[in-house]
Amino acid sequence: MADLSHGVASVLSNLKNQDFLSSSDFSSRQTAALLELAHQLKKGQRRIDLGNRVLGLIFTKASTRTRVSFQVAMARLGGQTVDLNPQVTQLGRGEPLEDTARVLSRFCDVLAIRTFEQKELLAYAHWASIPVINALTDVEHPCQALADYLTLQEEFGDLKGLTLAYIGDGNNVANSLMICGALLGVNVRVCCPEKYLPVSNVLAKARGLALNGNTIELFNDPSEAVKGVNALYTDVWASMGQEEEQKYRQKVFKNFCLNETLLSKADPKAIVLHCLPAHRGEEITSELIECDASRIFDQAENRLHAQQALLAALLGGL
Repeated sequence: MADLSHGVASVLSNLKNQDFLSSSDFSSRQTAALLELAHQLKKGQRRIDLGNRVLGLIFTKASTRTRVSFQVAMARLGGQTVDLNPQVTQLGRGEPLEDTARVLSRFCDVLAIRTFEQKELLAYAHWASIPVINALTDVEHPCQALADYLTLQEEFGDLKGLTLAYIGDGNNVANSLMICGALLGVNVRVCCPEKYLPVSNVLAKARGLALNGNTIELFNDPSEAVKGVNALYTDVWASMGQEEEQKYRQKVFKNFCLNETLLSKADPKAIVLHCLPAHRGEEITSELIECDASRIFDQAENRLHAQQALLAALLGGL
């Protein structure tokens, strides 16, 4: 098997025992090195055995891709996963988080946490003595962004100078796309209705990290946002926990559906992305999901490879 270059291995070795709570936790070089490792793992050019390490999953929100991709990634690394469903553990009966985090640190080697609030994730990271991974919060979805930019890299090669347009709600996915894109030299355009733009502190963070001449821009008009872009991206208009807003949001976002008209305004070689699950006919048409430009299911698969690389780096498997 081909090995990683010494330089990339050295960069990733610095991530051992670190948390991954935000895309901004890693440097540009570290993020790029993770994508390189993910690519090699996907192509079978690198094999890593973590020696029966244990990943604990604490998911208080529903999940398909995140849960399964983490489980399969850990299995491929020679480890195993314990599903710590709050409904069947003492977490669901009010055990203090600080006690849970310290106990699980004695049993597991790494925790992936999917929860409603970023502050709960930060509390786990404070009390745990093992690496903690953000598997989605209300603020960020950094593992998704790794998979997204791995997909762009597979399609276009060098990421620097590419332009991605995200159309829809300025949510956790949009936040991580901005931050991770800033680190990788990608121009990111986020297009939302006025009241649904990303929060100002995340926007400022992303712009502060864009040191490669790339830009992070906000738009309100999808037709303007997609002009000449290399990738069009969307997500559901109402995230988990916002179901009561669904009908209202359908009205507000009605002009923000990814469709063939918007695709025609992008670069002729542009690709279509969606983090799934999709509400076909709302934020994206079925035709776009199934079109030749769609890389949505490659993107979903890349969750596995990106998280495999992430787990290997945090657990010192290089």
